[in-house]
Amino acid sequence: MEDSPYHLQRLHCSVKNYDWGLPGRVSEVARLHALNSGSRFRAEDPYAELWIGTHDSGPSFLASNGVSLKSWISDNPDVLGEQVLLKWGADLPFLFKVLSVGKALSIQAHPDKELARILHKLHPDLYKDGNHKPEMALAITNFEALCGFITLKELKGVLHSIPEIVELIGATNTNLVLQTNDHDGEEKVKSVLKAVFTDLMSASKERVTDAVNRLKTRLLKENEVRQLTDKEQLVLRLEGQYPSDVGVIAAFFLNLVKLNPGEALFLGANEPHAYLSGECVECMATSDNVVRAGLTPKLRDVQTLCSMLTYKQGSPEILHGVSLNPYVNKYTPPFEEFEIDRCILPQGETVVFPAVPGPSIFLVTVGEGNMNTGSPEGHIVTEGNVLFAAANTEISVTSASELHLYRTAVNSKVFQAS
Repeated sequence: MEDSPYHLQRLHCSVKNYDWGLPGRVSEVARLHALNSGSRFRAEDPYAELWIGTHDSGPSFLASNGVSLKSWISDNPDVLGEQVLLKWGADLPFLFKVLSVGKALSIQAHPDKELARILHKLHPDLYKDGNHKPEMALAITNFEALCGFITLKELKGVLHSIPEIVELIGATNTNLVLQTNDHDGEEKVKSVLKAVFTDLMSASKERVTDAVNRLKTRLLKENEVRQLTDKEQLVLRLEGQYPSDVGVIAAFFLNLVKLNPGEALFLGANEPHAYLSGECVECMATSDNVVRAGLTPKLRDVQTLCSMLTYKQGSPEILHGVSLNPYVNKYTPPFEEFEIDRCILPQGETVVFPAVPGPSIFLVTVGEGNMNTGSPEGHIVTEGNVLFAAANTEISVTSASELHLYRTAVNSKVFQAS
């Protein structure tokens, strides 16, 4: 295939300085954005997210002429490939990010398509688009998150060992949980969990502040005579970041998940989660809809959050990726919009990404090399480079030094199904 300007486009990307980000001097987002844009970062300012894609809240631009990727795709829809164009229209169906998490993000969930449409219609100032936002986080460093509800058995253990929660939710709710068993059926368990969690999240500010303060005092005292559990240590950390916040208590209801580099977790619609620490690449459907209810100074929508959650229980699935060749692992979530390839290419090696019927985006995080779509000279790529690859383009990458790159694309299952 002969090289054409459409096959590979270098992109300049947007950065977000949310206050939960890591300070510039230690943030991968700050480093990559500075390399990507040729700008400098401020050492002490927080750098939270690098956005790569077409979302209006953080658009990417073609390096060659400054045109937005969104308008360039709109003018050249063939770069998406026929199936993507038919299914999603003349826009990229996924949004790719890098996150540098210094302190916890809010306890949140993302609406499904139906709820997203309703929320967008009712509150367009808060919910800025009508799309769902399933997502997947792939750890670059050790990464921690709260994700999904713990099991009924674990929740009973929490009520036996954390008196401050019992006082906050009251005797009726506590007994409701303790008297419920898994053989009562999944729907009964979910309804009990929903009632209890909704009461917890709706508790008055004064009662929450009192409970959090008493919990903190007790744990600090007990820490002198015993090793605190991981969850108890986390709760003290969260209290330091968000004093008197109901999210500090809510953390006991959710699974604490620890990812090693190269492990991923995916989050469907209406599942509660909060990223806690570490750095990751993240991919999602093109949306920025978030319903928040704790660990945040931002607007909370407790009733919407508590009514939308699925209340499924148990630990989330952790993806290790499937090896495509010695250098590339593919992470495929159960969502049509996206998948991620992680490539670690030793010095002097070559790897080929076969042509696929949809668009791809490549991000280089470490090292340098050459990216080639068929022409002899190719494109020199270095860390911080981001490249859009058109549909039906075979890409070959050769490393000059050990090269780390991530590729996001439409989920290949979409093309297999047709």
